[in-house]
Amino acid sequence: MATVRPFRGVRYAPDRFERMDVVISQPYDRISPELEREYASLSPYNITGITLDRDEGGSSYSRARRNYDQWLAKGILIREDQPAFYAYEQTFTIDGRTFTRLGLIAALELAEFEEGIVLPHERTFSGPKQDRLRLMNALSVNPEQVFLLYPDPENRVNALVRRAIAGRKPDIDAVERLENQVRQRVWVITQPETIAEIQAVMAPMRGLIIADGHHRYETALTYRRQQRALHPDLPATAALNHTGVMLVSMDDPGLVVLPTHREIRHFTAIPPREVLARAAAYFAVQPAADLAECLAAVNAGAGGHTFGFYGGPEVGFHTLALRDEALIDRLIPGDRSRAWKDLAVSVLHRILLEQVVGLPTEGVEEKSLIHYYRDPQEPVTNVDEGRSAFVFFLSPTTMAQIKAVAGRGEKMPQKSTDFYPKVISGLVMFPVGATERLGEESALA
Repeated sequence: MATVRPFRGVRYAPDRFERMDVVISQPYDRISPELEREYASLSPYNITGITLDRDEGGSSYSRARRNYDQWLAKGILIREDQPAFYAYEQTFTIDGRTFTRLGLIAALELAEFEEGIVLPHERTFSGPKQDRLRLMNALSVNPEQVFLLYPDPENRVNALVRRAIAGRKPDIDAVERLENQVRQRVWVITQPETIAEIQAVMAPMRGLIIADGHHRYETALTYRRQQRALHPDLPATAALNHTGVMLVSMDDPGLVVLPTHREIRHFTAIPPREVLARAAAYFAVQPAADLAECLAAVNAGAGGHTFGFYGGPEVGFHTLALRDEALIDRLIPGDRSRAWKDLAVSVLHRILLEQVVGLPTEGVEEKSLIHYYRDPQEPVTNVDEGRSAFVFFLSPTTMAQIKAVAGRGEKMPQKSTDFYPKVISGLVMFPVGATERLGEESALA
């Protein structure tokens, strides 16, 4: 069962900032050094001072802990007087359409993947998990949420949340710098009856899928194991038995998944025209007038098995449509399910990149030969200016595909999904020190 609990969150004091825009940021793993400097220029109290501010050796996050403690002491950060859920609404526009995605920030009782309560859909890597574990050990706080999708076809939780915040001004209303077309609004929910109703609806749920934050979730599991070894008598209500999450219904009308396009760099073994010639053995190759026409054909392609290609001004844009679905099983051998093989990213990586282009696997794993983009124009510009060789465009992974693959216990290739917009950092933090209890009064972590 999915056990969610309210918690006494730590958040920025609204009366200390004219606009909350200056203290929030993208999740830690989307912040380049340049963007980190931009955030720091907005305010000395930007959340990156906690999520990214390492000590001089870059290993223990002692400055992050110092910032957290000092900001609490100065009243820059405050702690809720009572346990709360947090309604989190994001309003944004894609291709001229406006969407609103409603989430619920809560503490979720941790479960190992084999229990079937929480399911991953992407692989993780040791480096980011070691980094996040160092941060958790320094802070004893979840400064960011794991983005989880839960099954609720009737959107019953959304209805309860909407009822609780109806007619109320948000407690946080901000626009983050990078995704500056997204309005971020948060309401604190402390009504005991609403909290109990939400818990009752969510209790029988299983098969919650991690949308973003796989490394953070697995790090929370490791942290729990370590702390349980040190404190074997911890009760079930210990905060460290939980992790901070942002929950969104799989049937929320504002749930949007974007494609992530692939740019090939530092690889000259095959020229762009030769890529098209080799691809013709398996794909129907057609020219496209421009990027817009190319993307339209990609998104209209059956099954997500039409891809776009750009090889520079002399080669131009092309579409590559898989000639026969039977090729998938023949060209992607192994014991993967057909649901996994049918993914656009699987066909792209296992057929186009590996067999047509001949891209070395280690170059993909290390990201030395491949770069990923949400904006399709940026890699096109890089090709035109000689910074990369060529680009593949693909259609987004669907929610049905994510459910099918995650439900079989399989993990998708890297960068298979881009849930837009991101869950912003700096809205609320979740203390998980050994003395913290949920539903009980406890000292500040």
